[in-house]
Amino acid sequence: MMNSIHEECGVFGIYSTADDDLAALTYYGLYALQHRGQESAGIALNDDGVFRCIKGEGLISEVFSGEKLKSLGTGHIAVGHVRYATTGSNAAQNIQPLLVNHHKGRMALCHNGNLSNSYLLRTQLEENGAIFHTTTDSEVISYMVVQERLRHGSIENAVSAAMESIEGAYSLVICSPQKLIAVRDPHGFRPLCYGVTDNGSVVFASESCALDAVGAKLVRDLRPGEMAIVDKNGLRFDTAHCDKEPKHFCVFEYIYFARPDSVIDGASVSQCRQRAGRFLAKEHPVDADIVIGVPDSGLEAAIGYSYESGIPYAIGFTKNKYIARTFITPGQGSREAGVGIKLNPIREIVKDKRVVLIDDSIVRGTTCRRIAELLWQAGVKEIHMRVSAPPFIHMRVSAPPFVAPCYYGTDIDSADVLIANRMSTAEIAKEIGVTSLGYLSVENVRLLTGTDSGFCTACFGGSYPTAIPDKTAKNRFETKISEQQKG
Repeated sequence: MMNSIHEECGVFGIYSTADDDLAALTYYGLYALQHRGQESAGIALNDDGVFRCIKGEGLISEVFSGEKLKSLGTGHIAVGHVRYATTGSNAAQNIQPLLVNHHKGRMALCHNGNLSNSYLLRTQLEENGAIFHTTTDSEVISYMVVQERLRHGSIENAVSAAMESIEGAYSLVICSPQKLIAVRDPHGFRPLCYGVTDNGSVVFASESCALDAVGAKLVRDLRPGEMAIVDKNGLRFDTAHCDKEPKHFCVFEYIYFARPDSVIDGASVSQCRQRAGRFLAKEHPVDADIVIGVPDSGLEAAIGYSYESGIPYAIGFTKNKYIARTFITPGQGSREAGVGIKLNPIREIVKDKRVVLIDDSIVRGTTCRRIAELLWQAGVKEIHMRVSAPPFIHMRVSAPPFVAPCYYGTDIDSADVLIANRMSTAEIAKEIGVTSLGYLSVENVRLLTGTDSGFCTACFGGSYPTAIPDKTAKNRFETKISEQQKG
């Protein structure tokens, strides 16, 4: 159960070769991706160049009623988005898909990730007369694509040209009047896969679980830097930007973000999490009576720890399925109070037991402390906490230190609140109230898929894959007035 780390977004796109109900299929796809963002949702449907779009704040089921879905009508292309704000606030104008009218037509864009050079590009565009309607880096991408579209003969050539300028994490689905385009950044920070339905419709999604939801068979993930284009002539690929950069896939997709039933870059998320638990058992063995996981993202790692150690696995918590994730609750005090509402130990399982407690991370430590308190109150004898990720250690690369250690779409609080930045492992164990504490090593986190698949580990003190921006547009935890506005 993560505290102050947030998911990014989920994107979905479909090009129909039949009379599919694209509004309904996109709704089902986004429903499967709801775990990637709960702040807002939107769908844009293209009927031979006529775009209709509905979007709003809240869960996909709250934004779309049956009547609203019907009002989108029919069409041959649809794109959808669920959002958690990374760059920019969660204001209504930032909800995606972003619709753009330009000289050569119309475009709808959905983005998962975060640009590392967004501030620079936005400043350059504004100095050249661009007027922004949102505070998102996704609008920066749309401006760059439209700018290039005016110079190039096709939307795919415009996207390829824009890729020369934008840096950082971006998995995109883009709808033009006649084409559906999907593209993954050259580092491959964020996932993006495609599949095909029985009737030949092509589907793109952040995770394969969304393909399953609409009856599409997973073909493969897009390669880092690859672009896929679908139109009346079929599906084709552009690999001009492939192999330009080393792969730096965000390892937290496997640790936490993705659904366990998804397959990403050929690796089962569930199996990767179980492998993390096995590594933990080897790195940090302990005599104990049971292994339990913190629902939901700690469960597979707990099973892996149990398999490797031989210590029985048990369900130690009951989870209230009708409450939002604790980190969605605004304010740290509310998050801490929410833990007891969301989770309740099963006293008959844990009482008088030496417990191995598996969770996916420790950020501030406050949520873990509250979970430990609940277990002590339930009568456990010992709590040996094991974490299926390395500690978050902010890399102070210059003075003054930067606000956040991730520039690629994972919201992590500032350096001064990351508990591992100011305490040793033994001190953290004492602070959160557990008998012992062990983290997964960086060396083994790189092997979650079975081999070193090329992960970004910057949030664990590793080097950054891209140039670090002097300024960022990140504005998620507090609203700041820019220097220009101050003047």
